[in-house]
Amino acid sequence: MPYRIHNWADIAKDYKEGSLLLGNGASIAIDNRFNYSSIIEYARNKKYLTEDIHKLFEFYKTKDFELVLRLVWQASNVNQALQIPDKKTNDAYNRVRSCLIKSVRDIHPEHNEISKELPAIYKFIKNFKTVISLNHDLIVYWALVYGNEQKDTHQFKDCYINSFFEEDWSKLKEPIYGYKSTTLVFYPHGTLYLSRNNVEHEIKLKAFNDGPGLLQSILKEWEEKRTVPLFVCEGTSEQKINSIKNSMYLNTVYREVLTSLGPCLVIYGWSLSSQDEHILMRIKLSERKLEKVAVSVHDNDQEYSNRVYNKIHEILGG
Repeated sequence: MPYRIHNWADIAKDYKEGSLLLGNGASIAIDNRFNYSSIIEYARNKKYLTEDIHKLFEFYKTKDFELVLRLVWQASNVNQALQIPDKKTNDAYNRVRSCLIKSVRDIHPEHNEISKELPAIYKFIKNFKTVISLNHDLIVYWALVYGNEQKDTHQFKDCYINSFFEEDWSKLKEPIYGYKSTTLVFYPHGTLYLSRNNVEHEIKLKAFNDGPGLLQSILKEWEEKRTVPLFVCEGTSEQKINSIKNSMYLNTVYREVLTSLGPCLVIYGWSLSSQDEHILMRIKLSERKLEKVAVSVHDNDQEYSNRVYNKIHEILGG
């Protein structure tokens, strides 16, 4: 066997200050409510989807809530601006939005339900220079906020300044204001606290205290039609790439951040499924060639280990 399963404590030093890529398994480890196949499947099972919403997803040949919500929202805003009476479009937008809000409310835990986990998450992710989260939830962000509240010499940055993404993000790698080290955090598929407003500006949403009330602040923004979420929910790898290209933030992360990783990468809780192959394909183009990759394994699953080993060598090479 060309690889074996190690205890993380035995190899952690070899990956210090490398990059960390988090998949949905990382969130499931914190709260089992994240153990769903997709938001749209969850909504179907809960019978939140009405017939007209089904038609919208079928018409656009997608399972991506964000895409459908944004398209119907834009249509509704155009009709309103031109004073075109169109109750049907507005009603469809309200139903798609309500369906998404209900699903997120059901699935996502409140801050107080997971706050006891944040110190351990913070302690783990501070060992990496770059954190890439494929998850839409707020767990990593809450750990980031928790970490920055500690009297520590380490600082986390999501590269948003005054609610807007810093396009020259690489300059933020350098510690300032007395900090000695920095971790940059990115979301290639977006996240709940990133939104688009009605003129397509991509902004970061914040609660009054930036922590416990954030989830409710986000849902209220959606409910009051001020913004729509910026995240890529579902779809094939090709569909996700198309959605990514329609966003300045997502496209920057895809083109620039994913190609600046190396020389070592830790993958935690990611199944490396075919619909996310574009992530590995992009990492393959890293300026600094990856020298080693560690992948978390649940319950010593040898079948999973074999599949992942082959996938990594197939795409990333030797």
